[in-house]
Order: sequence, then C-alpha cells, then structure tokens
Amino acid sequence: MDQHVLTIDPTGAERHTESAYLLAHGPATRVDILGQQAWAVADPAVLKALLVDPRVSKDAAQHWPKFPDEIVGKWPLALWVGVSNMFTAYGTDHRRLRRLVSPAFAARRVAALAPRIEDMTAQLLDALAAVAPGESVDLRENLAVPLPIQVISSLMGLPVAAQQAFRGLVDAVFDTTLSPQEAGANAVRLYEVLADLVAEKRENPGDDMTSLLIATRDEEGDGSALTEQELLDTLLLIISAGYETTVNLIDQVITTLLTHPEERAKLDAGKAQWRDVIEETLRFEAPVAHLPLRYAIEDIEVEGGLTIRKGEAILASYAAVGRHPDLHGDDADAFDVTRPLKDHLAFGHGVHFCLGAQLARMEAEIALRMLFDRFPDLAFAPDAELRPLESLISNGHQRLPIVLTPAGAAAAAVD
Repeated sequence: MDQHVLTIDPTGAERHTESAYLLAHGPATRVDILGQQAWAVADPAVLKALLVDPRVSKDAAQHWPKFPDEIVGKWPLALWVGVSNMFTAYGTDHRRLRRLVSPAFAARRVAALAPRIEDMTAQLLDALAAVAPGESVDLRENLAVPLPIQVISSLMGLPVAAQQAFRGLVDAVFDTTLSPQEAGANAVRLYEVLADLVAEKRENPGDDMTSLLIATRDEEGDGSALTEQELLDTLLLIISAGYETTVNLIDQVITTLLTHPEERAKLDAGKAQWRDVIEETLRFEAPVAHLPLRYAIEDIEVEGGLTIRKGEAILASYAAVGRHPDLHGDDADAFDVTRPLKDHLAFGHGVHFCLGAQLARMEAEIALRMLFDRFPDLAFAPDAELRPLESLISNGHQRLPIVLTPAGAAAAAVD
C-alpha cells in the first residue's frame, strides 16, 4: 500500500470527518488501523457484494499472512481476529458454529422475551423516577447499559458476579486506545472469567444457552461439536455482541432525538413509529462504526478499477455506508424519521448477518417507548458534554447526562 493512507482515530473523536473522507474517496480506501493497513469499504453496493463473496474470508489464521506473527501480542485488536467462533469462521466451519447458536435467537424465542424485557425496563425506570426533578442522571449507565446486560445474562444464565466481571472486561475489548500489552492482559482475565463460568455451569447446569452449549460440547461425538476453545470464544461472542450493539443503539436514539426536536415532534404526532426511529438511527449512527476484519483469499477487482490483493485486509465501515448518497441521496447526512428508505448495513449482511438483530431491535423499542412515555420532558442536562467512546469500533458516548423531569415540575404538579 502506498503513502496515501487515512489513519483511523482510535478515540472515535473524528468519526464523522473520517466517514466524509471515505465517502469522498471511492468505494474502497486505504486506512491504517492501529498500525495495520486495510481497505475500508464505505460504498454500500461494493460492501454488500464483498460480504457475500466466497473470495472474502474472516479467518485470519487461514487467509491473513500477517497472522499470527505480526499480530498476536503486537496488535491491540489481536483478540478480534484471533478468536475461534462464528465471527471469524469461514465456509463449513462458519455454518457449523452458527447452526449451534442460532436456535437461541429464533424469532419465536426472541418474541417470547418481550414481557420479561418490559419488566426489566420498568424496574430500571422506577429507579430513575427516584431522581429529584432537575437533577442530572447518566442514562447510558442507568438504562442503556444495564438493560441489555440483564437480557443477555438471562438468556445465557449469567450470575450477578459474572455480569459484573464481564462488564468492564467486555468494555475494554471495544476500547481501541489500549496498548497491545493492556489488551492482552484484559484478554487473559476475560478467559479466566469465561473458564470459571463454564466450570460453574458444568457443575450446576441450568435452562440457559450457556448450559446448552456446554452440553453440546461435551456430548456430541459426530465431529460437529464445539472444541473447548470454540466454546469459550462462542460464549465471548454472544455475551459481548449481545449487549454492546444494543447499548449504543439505545444511547444513539436518545441522543439523536434530543438533538433533533423536529424529528421527535414527528414521533409524538404519530407521523412516525418507534421502529422508524430505530431504523433511521441504525442508518444515521451505526452502533458499530468499523468492524475488523475480512481478507481477500484471491485478487478481487472492485468498482473504480481498484484491486484488493490476495491476503489484504478489508474493513467494513458501517458508519460511512449508512450516509452514502448513492443509497440515500443528497440528504444522507440528515436525520429523518419519515425517510421512505432506511436501508442500512448496521447489522451486517450475508452469512455473517447479526443473529441478535431482532433481539436488539426489540429491546431498543421497548426501552425507548417506555422511557419517553414515562418521562416525556426528558432533556439534556444543562452542562451535558457528549464525548464519544474511546473506540474506532463502538459508536456511542461515554456518558449521557439527562434531566428526566424539569426542576419546577414537582411544584407545578402540586399547584
């Protein structure tokens, strides 16, 4: 790759500027990700084609010449490309691993979770209702984060201690400001917690997905079962992906509605439904900005006369894709909940499409509907400062300071 390379900011502070650059420089652009170079793809048609192209793999061990010698212990995102689960699997291995996990996210099973999610949301909102009028509260910490963690913990059978342990460790996986040494130490601790969870569930199995995966690992002998490493890495994938995207989705919907009051007015007037708001937010502020990595297993020619060479890495730049004018016209940078076409790739495309997409959408719709019904006057705190998560992957905010009820609301109600 030549010297014309965009360095992706690991702090997430330049996300919109970077997206504009990618959109202006053709279907694929050379970028630097924490010292490793890749082709960032921001064109929706090109990315869709690559995501279903059998000449594109997610298996670094097979198809990225730099792995493992230049990556393991030397690159902060080594865990992202080195795990053994359906996220990185290719071909028959991917089909085998996805088949073992997909029953947990079947449409009927996910829909049946709705009453439980409503109860969890109600309890979180009850706690928020105790906040004094006019007092600031962090809605990311007190709603956007705990709800998805509770939901995925219920599905996976995680005890409270495991929930608390995973929270900080998974957050660090998405933190792209860590050094290779810090990221490696976090991974070691993460696998210790996963191993403890597996040991506990082997001793005391329950009616949950973790116990089911362990039973599959321990009982099947036809070659389709999980290896022990695949078991640990599959649990890591479900637990981390099971809440991070939803946290950011809830965060971004609240943020975007409050910064676009005219769009919230459309919702209040019945001109748009919550599903419209959610889909437009997924397009406008994709919860995952860039997703590492894929690899060309042979030379691939793409639109514009570019060739991605065999062994080169590919970065799916979902944040930029959602604002591409070819798909959404000249107003692609505008947030419009009544936009007729809200097509996006926020949950991926093709065989690696996110299994938890339906669950994430449902959690967000329940939480947001109940939140805005309960606190119709919620607004940013006067001193609110929205800082992005320190991540080139995860698109959310460090805090979401909100005033749920105006300071004079209690007195007005008494009068």
